[in-house]
Formats: sequence, C-alpha cells, structure tokens
Amino acid sequence: MSGDQSHSGPPLGSKANPSKYDCLPDLAEDEPYFVIRAHDPLSDSLVELHAYIGAGQSGAAHNKLAEIMALTSARPPRPSDSPKYRETFAISQSMERWRESKNGL
Repeated sequence: MSGDQSHSGPPLGSKANPSKYDCLPDLAEDEPYFVIRAHDPLSDSLVELHAYIGAGQSGAAHNKLAEIMALTSARPPRPSDSPKYRETFAISQSMERWRESKNGL
C-alpha cells in the first residue's frame, strides 16, 4: 500500500515532519514504547500490517503477514538469545504490564 502523497520537504512521520498522530510528545514518563525505524527492511510492512489490523481488514492483514514471513524466511535468523531480541520481548512484556496497571486488569 504505497501512498501517492508526493510533496517536497521532509517525509511524513520524520522528526522534521511528524504525523499529526505522533504520540511521542504525549508518552507518560513510565510508558514503554518501541520504535521501528525506516532503516529496518521490514519497517514499512510492519507498519502496514498494524494499519490493516487496526482497520479491521483481516484479509489484507493476513496477506501482509504472509509477505513478511516470506521476506524473513529468505534471511538467516539472528539467534533467539540475541540481546536485542531479548530486550524487544522484555519491552513487549513491559507494555502489557503497563497497560494492565492503567486499565485495572
């Protein structure tokens, strides 16, 4: 799903041209967050998957996930005990705990 919004200037979603939905300034001091940078080869696909899921487009989400899996199967995986991935899983758990503490679950 490529956008056809061509314009001059900094790209949408950058520090120089943040999205109107940019949440970084609104983060609570104790709220965990995770950033996916454009440098990551899967960044656009992961963000698109998130958008499809949020929009309730399960068929498109399924297709995008299959595309992501095909892209990742072409490369050797990093070891599952990689410090980077251990931290990513820890952030995910922190997010869940933070959300549960705020929602009283």
